[in-house]
Amino acid sequence: MTHWPQTKPDGDMAERIRALFGAAVLDIIDHAGELTVLIERDALLDVITGLRDAPELEFNQLIDLSGVDYPERPQRFDVNYHLLSLTKNRRIRVKLHTDDQLPVASLTAVYPVAGWYERETWDCYGVLFDGNPDLRRILTDYGFQGHPFRKDFPLTGYVELRYSEEAKRVVYEPVKLAQDFRSFDFLSPWEGTDYLPGDEKAVNNG
Repeated sequence: MTHWPQTKPDGDMAERIRALFGAAVLDIIDHAGELTVLIERDALLDVITGLRDAPELEFNQLIDLSGVDYPERPQRFDVNYHLLSLTKNRRIRVKLHTDDQLPVASLTAVYPVAGWYERETWDCYGVLFDGNPDLRRILTDYGFQGHPFRKDFPLTGYVELRYSEEAKRVVYEPVKLAQDFRSFDFLSPWEGTDYLPGDEKAVNNG
């Protein structure tokens, strides 16, 4: 696989971005030769369009869009946009904060490929994208409950599906844990006194 060298951002690139977008830019971080630009949520369309159309930037390709969950924050989600300039051979990351109530503008009018990325981010995190013409589940099933990439989503999920011979179709049911003991302490066999009866090490360490 060929790895093309990437041009590092010019020293004044961050300043050009600040000059273009002003107060819409909350912070700029330069790390490992790439810029991360934190912006106001409501300025997304203006910033992304400017990054694409400015002659000195030309970030003409959206290569990824992803969510990150920080449930301890009031605006718990980061939405990250990874852009590539084919002509300048540069990458940039644009980031904003939101929650599961405040919609984020869809980028489908700027980068049509954003449609599927936004569907994936909504499916997995519950981030709403205003203007996406087809915002529905893309990875989970249509009857799925919740958003599985949230950090407070239970590992077992909320429902399970099975084929019902009686109904002759797939049915959904609330998750029922089959094991009798659901509390695990994860101690090794040598910790405590009553995990392995007869174990001499447990007795000696008691």
